[in-house]
Parts: sequence; structure tokens; C-alpha cells
Amino acid sequence: MTSSQKNRMKSRDHNAHSVSLCAGHSGLTGGTGFIGSHCVVELIQANHSVTVISNLANSVTDSNGYPVSLKRVELITGKNIKFRKVDLLNLLDLEKVFEDEKFDIVMHFASLKGVGVSCKEPLKFYYSNVVGSLNLISVIINIKGRPHSSKPANTLCKKYCVKKFIFSSSPAVYGKPIKFPIKEEYATGVGITNPYGKSKYMIEKILNDITLIDKEWKIISLRYFNPIGAHPSGIIGENPTEIPDQLMPFIIQVLKRKLPYLTVFGNDFETPDRTCIRDYIHVVDAARGHLSALNRIANGKCGGFEMYNLGMGKGHSVMEIVKAMEYATGKNIPIKIMPRRLGDVPCLCCDPTLAAKNLNWKTTFTLDEMCRDVFNWLKKNPNGFDDEKKQELKQG
Repeated sequence: MTSSQKNRMKSRDHNAHSVSLCAGHSGLTGGTGFIGSHCVVELIQANHSVTVISNLANSVTDSNGYPVSLKRVELITGKNIKFRKVDLLNLLDLEKVFEDEKFDIVMHFASLKGVGVSCKEPLKFYYSNVVGSLNLISVIINIKGRPHSSKPANTLCKKYCVKKFIFSSSPAVYGKPIKFPIKEEYATGVGITNPYGKSKYMIEKILNDITLIDKEWKIISLRYFNPIGAHPSGIIGENPTEIPDQLMPFIIQVLKRKLPYLTVFGNDFETPDRTCIRDYIHVVDAARGHLSALNRIANGKCGGFEMYNLGMGKGHSVMEIVKAMEYATGKNIPIKIMPRRLGDVPCLCCDPTLAAKNLNWKTTFTLDEMCRDVFNWLKKNPNGFDDEKKQELKQG
């Protein structure tokens, strides 16, 4: 990391919230992904021990099957990361993790994502997201009657009971809001246009119901609005292994010349430039939001089930993002207008006041800095984490 990048990070740390966490052991599902890996960095730098749980469905691995994203996290932090390759749909393997580890809190990132893809494969999304979450919760609380468990229920409950939980949710749970910016008090579950958003809503309802019957549970659901950017070091960033379904990965593919143009889905929305408006935040800000939530739970301030918007509080249109990326890279980004995607809504931006009040959290990166960090990641890793895998093969 260059001195200027270190200064940028120090400046962000100084301006960001103060996190006074009690050191503990965090279990992160989906911790090899974009947001999860950045959260691992922040946790380790806050003196937490971390075990990452992932099925590696959307991750690049080295020749030993270890996720490259975590190797890069180790490079940033100077610490070894404990990793368990486990699919949440496999209860036996998942229970083995909880037998081996003593978690103080679970952060649940693992999820299939993507509005358009979920509309094409709804059952896949419901099965992976909802059933996977139910499996995770059932292992934590040791639901009685699971046929594979031979141990007494009360013994398992004492061993696995982890009643501190942070859920990676989505603004898609708000459906089609009638007022903006969106506040946490607004209705959820009404008018959701895609299975991805519906799956997140279902999981939130399940988690809320748990806290209604057991007051010991402390759960925070974070609805963060479109994380982009990359770690300022350029060592980790977004590395989708499938066809992109979100704006920034599409733009990256165009800049890499893997796609001839950026497809802009819809220029007939009721917005100033007729393209979709979304609230974007830097991925490091999103990661720090999880630490703020952890801090609230650790300090005994969480009142059961709580939900918070994480966003800048203002939106940017597709064309504004395109122009910002053109400014950051000095390159032209060709576009092609196509019809709207099924399920897209004109505007999604939030009111982050509650997070500022209760979590002592706020965004610290500007849109230009988000785009600059994306370009820095792209310059250093033209093919993402695949560059390291190819280099490993050459050396071998």
C-alpha cells in the first residue's frame, strides 16, 4: 500500500465512527465475497478473530482450494484467516463447524444475489437464500427433532447457542416505496418485484419472529444500498465469476473490453435523466457498518430485532455513475439502451439518520473516491483474482 493510500485510510478512520469492540470470535458466512471479505479486514483490524464459512460458489481459489480473496485479506492484515468450506444447505457439515468453533456472533452474508437472475430462477434463490438461512439458524438454536443429531438437545443448545446475529439484507425489501428517501419505518414486503428481494424479506421476518419469542436474541439487519468501490490498497475488490447483474461489474467488463458496451436497462423512468437512481456506498463504509452493528450488540444496546439503512442518503443515476467512472479512468464508456429489466424500480435511496443516531455510523467516501478505488483495483488486477491464480500456475 502506498503512503498516499495509507493516508487516505487513516483519514477515513479518523473521520469515521469510533469502534470500541470487545474482542471476540465472529463467524462469517459468505466471507469470501465482495462485502464479506472487506468486513473480514475491518474485523481483524479491530482485533477480532474470524472464521469464514463459504461454499465458494462465486469465489476464485488457488491450487489448494483456498479462496484467493482471503489470501489477499491476509496480505492486508498480516493475519491468517481460518476458513471452512461448507454449504449452508448441508446441515451435517454446518453443525460440525459449530462443534469446532465457539462463536460470539454470527454475521450472515451468504446469499445468491441479483434482481434479474432471481426473476429467471426464483426457486433457486428461495432454496439457497431462505433454506440456507433456516439451516444456519436451526444449528445455532438447535431445533429439536433434527434426525441427524444424536446428542441431547439441551447439551447441543448450550454448546452452539449464539444469540447475536447480523444479517446482510437489502433495500429490495421495501418493494416500491411511495416516498423518498426511504426510512426504516416504511412498509416492507409490499410490492416487492423480484424473488431476490422477497427472499431477503422472508429471512427478516423469520429473524424478527425469533426475537419475539426469545428476548435473549439480539439481531441487527443491515439494508445497505449498492456497495461499490474496492479496498483503497487495490488488493481486494469485486470479483464476480458469473455474468454481471449489477451496474459496476458491467462497467468493469466494458473497461476490460470483455464487453463492447454497457447495457443501460431503461431510459424511460420518472427520473431527471430517465435512468434508474440508486443510493451507492463504498464497500469499506458498508463493512464498517457491520462493526458498528456489532458494537451496539456487544454493548447491550440492541433491543431485539433492529434494522438500519446504510447509504449516503442521496441517489445517483446510471448515467451519473457512468460519467464518474469516465472521469476516474479517463476512458469513454460506450452504452446501449435496452428495455427495462423485469422488477427494476425507478429510485432507491435511503435516509441513513437512524444508523447515524444508533450505530454512530455514516459514509466517509464520496462517489468520485468510490470510482477511483474501483479503477485502482482494476489497474492492479486486470483479470481480478484470476491474475493470482494464473501467476501461481506459472510459478508451479
